[in-house]
Amino acid sequence: MPTSNKLQIFVICAPGLETVTGAEMLRIGIKPTKVEAGGISCVGSVQDVMRLNLWLRTASRVVVRVAEFHASTFHELERRAKKIEWKRFVDDKTPVGFRVTCKKSKLYHSDAVAERFANALTAQVKGAKAEKSDEGDDDDAVAGNAQQFIVRLFRDDVTVSIDSSGDLLHRRGYRLSTAKAPIRETLAAGMLLAAEWSGSKPLLDPLCGSGTLPIEAALIARNIAPGSRRQFAFMNWRGFEGRGWQLMLAEAEKKTLPKAPSRIMASDRDEGAVKATMENATRAGVSADIDVARKSMTEAISEAGAGGLMVANPPYGKRVGEGADPRDLYASMGKAARENLAGWDITIVSNESRLISQLRIPVELLFAASNGGIPVQVVKGRVPGSGK
Repeated sequence: MPTSNKLQIFVICAPGLETVTGAEMLRIGIKPTKVEAGGISCVGSVQDVMRLNLWLRTASRVVVRVAEFHASTFHELERRAKKIEWKRFVDDKTPVGFRVTCKKSKLYHSDAVAERFANALTAQVKGAKAEKSDEGDDDDAVAGNAQQFIVRLFRDDVTVSIDSSGDLLHRRGYRLSTAKAPIRETLAAGMLLAAEWSGSKPLLDPLCGSGTLPIEAALIARNIAPGSRRQFAFMNWRGFEGRGWQLMLAEAEKKTLPKAPSRIMASDRDEGAVKATMENATRAGVSADIDVARKSMTEAISEAGAGGLMVANPPYGKRVGEGADPRDLYASMGKAARENLAGWDITIVSNESRLISQLRIPVELLFAASNGGIPVQVVKGRVPGSGK
């Protein structure tokens, strides 16, 4: 494990979530130093790296800057690569991989760049094995169980980072059962946090799908660390102290509430979706916190009761199939909400303003992001009227 208390840390998040992720960092006591599109920089210790992975709900990955330098020739690249202290992080037991992207640089062959770095590492760490990684910007790309180094070349400036997360952080480990067009866990958490959901009032998701929104809501309401049930790449770093990690997990457990303070309701008219929600909630350890039922959207809204927050990931774009028009569903949702949920807050994700306008509820934009490759907006409003 690196001994320096001053690590240059970069928290990667989906573009659009930077403000929400930065607020999360502050809540766990880590101050951002720079915010840019798709990520946030900070300075911290190895313990901070562990804490970020354990607690961040909206981040995609946490990396540590290993080196930054200029190189326009392979000779210069090789010379600089040899000076990196690879053995601070890796030993000969864990295979390593290099994911390289080259943009507007004289060194444009990513495989050749990766080969130079692999040679430098294996020369310094005797017995280490380098594996070929998938190239490009696809952050889902991993090389098996290999420790990933992420290399970016832009205008001949080289940035080398070590990945501390392993699997992307949205992979909490609970969503093995899926329904149609699921929302990514990090985006669901971003919706809830941007809507200031804390668990102090009821929550309703009348189109729950595989249950991601209500499950993330339950995790937030009970203050359950989202990374408490999974493995991370930093656990294979040289000198990793398992006892320190176990103490951090124990401290997180102490902060967990025994149950959600308010009712969380999840429903869907599809029997498969209801089953998936129940199975996923059980794996997440929050099945007792969520009332799951098979109901139509309007039935669920009419039975919701006193004021709270309604969240939804309704159909939009390609998610509804060729030729389908979801405007009627949005209009029905808005009508049912206006008639039954006066005073409730409502937060939805969609890709078109024309669909959101069908709600006939005034809304404001919380943030714009992407879900499944589709640009989306997350909006929040308050249901007007006197209700029933």
